[in-house]
Amino acid sequence: MTNARRALLAVRHCESSGQAPDAPLTAAGYAQAERLADALGSQGIARIVSSPYRRARETALPLAQRLGIEIEVDERLAERRLSPAPLALADWRAHVERSFREPDARVPGGESGREAVTRGWAALHDALRVDRTLIASHGQLLSLVLHRIDARFGFAGWSAMTNPDVFRIERDGEGALCFERAWD
Repeated sequence: MTNARRALLAVRHCESSGQAPDAPLTAAGYAQAERLADALGSQGIARIVSSPYRRARETALPLAQRLGIEIEVDERLAERRLSPAPLALADWRAHVERSFREPDARVPGGESGREAVTRGWAALHDALRVDRTLIASHGQLLSLVLHRIDARFGFAGWSAMTNPDVFRIERDGEGALCFERAWD
């Protein structure tokens, strides 16, 4: 298969018990991960690459076990560090929304949208080198990468994402990246 036809699945993690890197999935999240494995088990996935965060690894684990695939960890798939301290929900959402309009905006001590998308973009392109790769990551990082592929996917796209969510990303006939949501 040529590089122009390679595709991957980008998965936002299942329901989590929190935002900390070591926060596990909830009981509902574990059940979602099993349903995700059921839905994706026949997709011919050859490789799984995950954020180092526990919730992303646990999302991919049932599928990896069913397929007999080791989960590779890529630090670049970690969630965007919006702020070093917790923000009020309204402030947090406002900062996420601003990220799509002003990619260099940042909370003091946090990571800008541009910094997050730069590392996420590099991880995505590395993952695309192996056809039928699944990456497990996070809502903000994935939405910023999807926004880079298609600017119409912005704050509203991020807001509409579910836990879990799945997007198929591939190169079109011209070699440009395109994506479609692959989860309902």
